[in-house]
Amino acid sequence: MLPRLPFLACLFLALLLAGPPAAAQTPPAETTRSLAQAEGDLRAVDRALDGRVDADARTALRTKAAAAQQAARGAAADIAEQLALVEARIAGLGPVTAGTTEEPEIRAQRQRLAAERAALDAATKRGRLADVEAQQLLDEIARGQAEQLNQTLSTRVASPITPAFWQAVVRAVPRDWRRIDVFLRDGSAQVVLQWRGAPPWQALLGVVLAVALLFPVRAAGRRIGQRYLIGSTPGHRVRRSAFAIFSVTVGTVTPLLAALALVQGFRWAGLLPERWSALLDGLVTATGFAAFVGAVFGAVLMRSQPSWRIAPIADETATRVRPLSWMLAALAFASILIDAFNAAVGASQAAMVATQAIEALLHLLLIGWFLLLLGRLRVERAAAEDAGSLTTSAGLGAVTLVAWLLVGAAAIALLAGYIGLSIFVARVIVWTVILASALFLLMHAADDVATSLFQRDSRVGQALVRGLGLRPSLVDQFGLLLSATLRLALVLLSLGLLLSPFGAGGVGGIFGRLGSFAQGVEVGGIAISPGAILRSVAVLVIGLALVRGFMGWLEKRYLPATDLDGSGRNSVGLIARYVGIALAVIWSLASLGIGVERIALLLSALSVGIGFGLQAITSNFVSGLILLTERPIKIGDWIRVGTDEGDVKRISVRSTEIALADHSTLIVPNSELITKSVLNKTLAMPLGRIQIQFSVPLDEDAQKVRRIVLDAFEAEAAVLAEPAPAAFVDAITDGRILFNCFAHVASPRDAYGARSNVFLALLHRFREEGIDIGTVPQRLELATGPGLGPGIDIVPRSTPN
Repeated sequence: MLPRLPFLACLFLALLLAGPPAAAQTPPAETTRSLAQAEGDLRAVDRALDGRVDADARTALRTKAAAAQQAARGAAADIAEQLALVEARIAGLGPVTAGTTEEPEIRAQRQRLAAERAALDAATKRGRLADVEAQQLLDEIARGQAEQLNQTLSTRVASPITPAFWQAVVRAVPRDWRRIDVFLRDGSAQVVLQWRGAPPWQALLGVVLAVALLFPVRAAGRRIGQRYLIGSTPGHRVRRSAFAIFSVTVGTVTPLLAALALVQGFRWAGLLPERWSALLDGLVTATGFAAFVGAVFGAVLMRSQPSWRIAPIADETATRVRPLSWMLAALAFASILIDAFNAAVGASQAAMVATQAIEALLHLLLIGWFLLLLGRLRVERAAAEDAGSLTTSAGLGAVTLVAWLLVGAAAIALLAGYIGLSIFVARVIVWTVILASALFLLMHAADDVATSLFQRDSRVGQALVRGLGLRPSLVDQFGLLLSATLRLALVLLSLGLLLSPFGAGGVGGIFGRLGSFAQGVEVGGIAISPGAILRSVAVLVIGLALVRGFMGWLEKRYLPATDLDGSGRNSVGLIARYVGIALAVIWSLASLGIGVERIALLLSALSVGIGFGLQAITSNFVSGLILLTERPIKIGDWIRVGTDEGDVKRISVRSTEIALADHSTLIVPNSELITKSVLNKTLAMPLGRIQIQFSVPLDEDAQKVRRIVLDAFEAEAAVLAEPAPAAFVDAITDGRILFNCFAHVASPRDAYGARSNVFLALLHRFREEGIDIGTVPQRLELATGPGLGPGIDIVPRSTPN
């Protein structure tokens, strides 16, 4: 089965590249109508932008312009395909030969194709022009949104702590009260008018449904989740995540449906006038959002079921934070409903500004309360536990500090009269916390489901291993990659949701607004401004953070699931880290306006300096890449460099660290390992060898001595049975028998200790057997000559080895 996998993979890739079967071409008439409709929509958007447009209308116009742009692009692409077919047919007819007369049918065909080509070419140009006009309208809408946001943030009114602010509110009270009175009297009149007839059973039914959904249905849903999700779903992690997501769904949907039933019942009964429609819609929105806030924080804290809590939060923390989440949900409900009421009544500007100031103050007080509570809990936890066991991280402290700075800035803006800026910052903080909590739950759920479903021990994993012949590690890797993909998609979606409530068009829109604060100067075609520098720094920080997060996932999650050894993981990790850092730097430079061609020009200029002053560093860097790719030396190898030998502990792109026997570390430049001879004792195989040499007198029984040696090897636990030990007679010289004996151990690191143990065992046995061992006798001859006397022979007695 395994040999077929490359073919199946190639076939699957070919199917992906081939794409779906070619659909039938769009008829020219239908394509023209689609293009005309897109042009009409763009003209309507252009006319609408000539007048004053509010935020909601601008959002609708942006959606309409984007849809028209997509339609124009699609129509232009279809027409371009049809134009290519017509041009191919014209090319098939060939040019008209001079001096010849074409047949009437051919001439008519040529004229018809020429006319069709001209019409299609004109339609293609119309489509491209509509695409350009749509993009211009989208840019204009984005600029309008940025200007409106900047105007809201920069608008200054009288400070709420000054009498002028409240004097304006008091002056507007009579007019606002009359508007509220008219609004309420219209509603009560409509209720009285409808109540005179038959009882409003639609409204009563809506109330009954709302009460049923809020209490018995919601409680039944939670019981069903506890019974089936907790009791039946395989895997504790999956059950825990599924229960959290189900709790959020039930806690959000049931109040939202209850509000919809109540509002729809009143509408069907005709109890309320059309003027109340915006307020009713605001009631539904406020109920749904407040329910979502309460459900999300309830699922994160899990105060009543701590064993099913996903977040690493202590029980005391969950108990003390939970009331703040209810206050936040109530504040969100009241804020949305009051804003809808002010819009429906037509409240004065002073009343709306006062309402925003109160909302900003309440939000900041609640955020400050939460930060104080969080700080108190951290202090209590630090006092109760040792500093080494404290689970709070520096990241949480940094986030808390940033939150305090934002709260302080918003409070100063509120006191200075920048009400819009203050409420904007407060809502950003609250929305960020809510979205981060929901993202935390979704990311854990995605990871739990993906890694539990695609696991070698799961049913799906076993089916893939047995059915397709995949390696179990590939199933684990696919689960981790699927988890990473899902979580990345959730992060991108969360970024869009984080920026969307405040009129932002995504990350690029925010960076665009940062660049619009200061124009700066242009040097060499590159715009240098404070906004561009801040944007580049922000992009670099984001890029490095993404690289760090990716490396953490790669080294802790993905690489352990592969079949690579420690050295292979180190090589992949180092290469991935340097490539990621390089991409982050290139991304940062590109955001500053420095293109790839400018970066290449800069590198070519630096190459001169590299050639003269950085030869050694470049040589070590290239040698490090060779070591990481060819891997002649791996982490854990036992190598000898010169007179030093030890274990390879770390390989970087500049140097290699070797742990020596005396616990010191030898740092060797990589070029030394590439250009010079290095002894790698564990490259081919990890075995070590013991060599023992000695001699016995010629009258000793050589077979007996050999048996004693082999017994000593067999008695040593570190000596391997395969390859088998061996004892050889190396030579017979000067009345002695020379033995050369070999044995193998599991690692070269075990050879020295095993050799010593074998020596001790041999000395003991030879002493018991009365066998004399030693070295070969050496003969020392003193030369004779004039004045030296006779020669002297000194034959030393054999001494034990």
